[in-house]
Amino acid sequence: MGSQSLLVLPAPTMMIPSKIAASSLAPPRPRPLCFPRALTITDSVVFRVKSNSARNKLASSIRCALTPALKTTLDKVVTSHKVVLFMKGTKDFPQCGFSQTVVQILKSLNVPFESVNILENELLRQGLKEYSSWPTFPQLYIDGEFFGGCDITVEAYKSGELQEQVEKAMCS
Repeated sequence: MGSQSLLVLPAPTMMIPSKIAASSLAPPRPRPLCFPRALTITDSVVFRVKSNSARNKLASSIRCALTPALKTTLDKVVTSHKVVLFMKGTKDFPQCGFSQTVVQILKSLNVPFESVNILENELLRQGLKEYSSWPTFPQLYIDGEFFGGCDITVEAYKSGELQEQVEKAMCS
């Protein structure tokens, strides 16, 4: 080990070079949350509350996400295409089962449609919730009007109403 001497500290036994002064040994920094022990129900509830409060702070900071400029842009998007699907992912690569279901339905009807990936822009995502007064995604627009989410689209597909709405939009 050369000319360095070792300083042995009492329990737990640690060996450090003597050139490091004892005063430079600072207490360890707090570690990031890593769940060092098994969680109890109480711990997980507290963790959820903390997580939700952080999420709520983010949501409140973008609560008024539907700016006049975003509303104008959304108006242009939904009126410039006969069928628009705001979804998680793209029509070629849906990133959510509900979005994938609506994409499959539209493709089975041979409907040309535009898709907009809401995962790329949090302000768009929050603004759309206000724009449509609908809290979830995907959101389907037909002929400039909000049609519905996945459940409504599935029911309309089963009843034939979706095909009627799409045919009517394509002819207008």
